[in-house]
Amino acid sequence: MHTFQKVSETRLSQIAANLSVHLLSPITVCLWGDLGAGKTTFCRALIRSLCPHVVHVPSPTFTIIQEYASSHGSIWHCDLYRLKAIDEIEELGLLDAFYDKICLIEWPERLGHFLPENRLDLRLTFAADLSRTIEMQCHGAVHIDFNCL
Repeated sequence: MHTFQKVSETRLSQIAANLSVHLLSPITVCLWGDLGAGKTTFCRALIRSLCPHVVHVPSPTFTIIQEYASSHGSIWHCDLYRLKAIDEIEELGLLDAFYDKICLIEWPERLGHFLPENRLDLRLTFAADLSRTIEMQCHGAVHIDFNCL
């Protein structure tokens, strides 16, 4: 596990951009944290880094999934906050996406037993001084050199 402390919004975006060059399809990145912790900000920066042609990166809060094409593979930005039942995960095609896409998953706790074994977890916490802490941990076959971030 690697921890970044006292992370500003600018540094959060920089870490996301640095991480993006290490992500090749398929990989799942699970972003854990409360509302306002920076999950969507992180995803936007990562997507913009991999897809410089994309100007607008909306939050997938209502669409649940936004898809982007990149040279590293297809990116699915998923916000699972509004899922009502776990069987919706299969209906959305998310289980298949874990095997052939770059999946950025906000609110991964909604995956329940479908949480992929091979993944990168990012736990974001927001402090009173408006800084963030990011804890990153690889699981299964996922390996990232955190020193390059």
